[in-house]
Amino acid sequence: MSHPVELLRGALAADPSRPLVTFYDDATGERVELSVKTFDNWVAKTANLLVDGLAAVPSGRVALALPGHWQTAVWLFACWSAGLTVVPVGDGAIPGDADIVAAGPSRLAEAADTTADVVGLSLHALGAPLADCPPGVTDYAVEVRAYGDRFSGGVLDPDAPAVEFADRTLTGPELVAEARALGTPESARVLTTVGFDTPQGILRGLLGPLTSDGSVIICQNLDRSSLERRIAVEHVTSVI
Repeated sequence: MSHPVELLRGALAADPSRPLVTFYDDATGERVELSVKTFDNWVAKTANLLVDGLAAVPSGRVALALPGHWQTAVWLFACWSAGLTVVPVGDGAIPGDADIVAAGPSRLAEAADTTADVVGLSLHALGAPLADCPPGVTDYAVEVRAYGDRFSGGVLDPDAPAVEFADRTLTGPELVAEARALGTPESARVLTTVGFDTPQGILRGLLGPLTSDGSVIICQNLDRSSLERRIAVEHVTSVI
């Protein structure tokens, strides 16, 4: 398997029911667990929204102004499935030349000032829509429900850029090669507090576990006093 999308397909074929992504937000008490199948369904629905709803085409650039969240992981794989280049933003400035911007509530005003198509994510635990959706912004929680949970994308281009960091751009095969080189132990349970706007976050906190039939526990607003108990409850094997 030489592309992140193929890693997900392999996990789906091997055991669709096993947990793949678990998400905690200690500020809200939220816990969400997604199996490989459920995660893949979200990826497919989001990829269909990108292609059919926003007319995204291969090589288009999608800026992700999103925190470390399970929906951010979904968007990464949805973009890669559709042949799009991800531009992780994190806390940095949203690039003015992106074709599409996916933004959380705290970044919507900034995103709406760009010329890109803007998708707003409420990141609400129960899938509620945005409390305040600016004009012209697509409300992800509302719109994504209408799209199918299977995505029929084209042939993955191994030479196409998959992610564009500030200092380097990587293709899908390069991402997988670097993730495999980490040597993540078989069936690892990796707990991460690192956002997906960095190579470490994507490689060690998402793709590395996928290369070894492992899973990831994403923790936002981590309460450090609960860390030891969470490691025990979730059978965590490593923390980044």
